[in-house]
Amino acid sequence: MKQILIEKNILQNNDDIASKNRQILKDKGVFTINLLGAPGGGKTSVLEQIIKNIKHNVDVTVIEGDLYTTKDAQRIEKHHVDVIQVNTGGACHLDASMIDQAFEHIDINNLDFLVIENVGNLVCPASYDLSEDMKITVMSVTEGNDKPLKYPAMFQRSNALILNKIDLIDSTDFDIEEFYKDVYSLNENIKIFKVSCREERGIDELCKYLESQINDKRRNKEFQ
Repeated sequence: MKQILIEKNILQNNDDIASKNRQILKDKGVFTINLLGAPGGGKTSVLEQIIKNIKHNVDVTVIEGDLYTTKDAQRIEKHHVDVIQVNTGGACHLDASMIDQAFEHIDINNLDFLVIENVGNLVCPASYDLSEDMKITVMSVTEGNDKPLKYPAMFQRSNALILNKIDLIDSTDFDIEEFYKDVYSLNENIKIFKVSCREERGIDELCKYLESQINDKRRNKEFQ
């Protein structure tokens, strides 16, 4: 019983901080995504492709979550965008208080697009609101098409799903029809993008979608 009450208190505190941060992002017209996925799914590779394609039209900042290292942040920094590294010290997810601290290092007044790359995990991150406009999950065909039903909360709470490494599908037993069936059974409104970072397939469609969301947030700010 105590564990349940403690967890509720933790999530309530998280939601209170997230609500405060969300208002700041709304007032500044900053479109924010929480990029989720298991280790090895290709979150950072997808993010590199997104940045490469939109950074000339959009001011981007990345909050990079990791357990201990700065390896992914170093990769992103090479694309000449601002990166704030958040190390959780072993925690399996980012929370709103960590994002709140990262805000101290972000020029929010000159920002269009904030990407929060979460810790690699298909379980815990789904429960924590980070003030994002949308959760986007990245998974690869090499993980197997059973992941949506095994980790339903992640897919139920995501607005979009990026199926990565599609160029390798013929080398796996990934059942694409079953995958779509399972995903839509959990979330009929989710938008699915099939991409290959290595071949740069599907990246244009994904980036156009994100840019439309960024522009909508900008317009909403103008009409406030």
